[in-house]
Amino acid sequence: MAKIDIMRGWLETVICSARRGQDARLRRALEARSAYKRRQDGCLDSWVSRSHDGQPMFLVQTWYVDESAWRRIAQTMEEALGQQDAFEHLLSGPPLVGAFEGPNHDFSVPRDDA
Repeated sequence: MAKIDIMRGWLETVICSARRGQDARLRRALEARSAYKRRQDGCLDSWVSRSHDGQPMFLVQTWYVDESAWRRIAQTMEEALGQQDAFEHLLSGPPLVGAFEGPNHDFSVPRDDA
């Protein structure tokens, strides 16, 4: 396995589906987590997208400056939100999660919701 370049950015990608009738609640939970991440130092951007065909499937992507920022933000989110953030019961199955490296710069457009 190739060594990851620590000078590169870190893109976390999650694909998940909501249980029947739980898509609005799941989206709100995912948006809250995404907003929390955007407020943290080391997170370049985070967003939630719903499937274009109306299925209750969501893509969540978060861009970090590096792997250590991803680990730190994940830890602080767990400590800050804990059980009140639990949303596994809204999922139709386990999410698909991946992490990828890429350019280490900010691609985001300025937002006023962070």
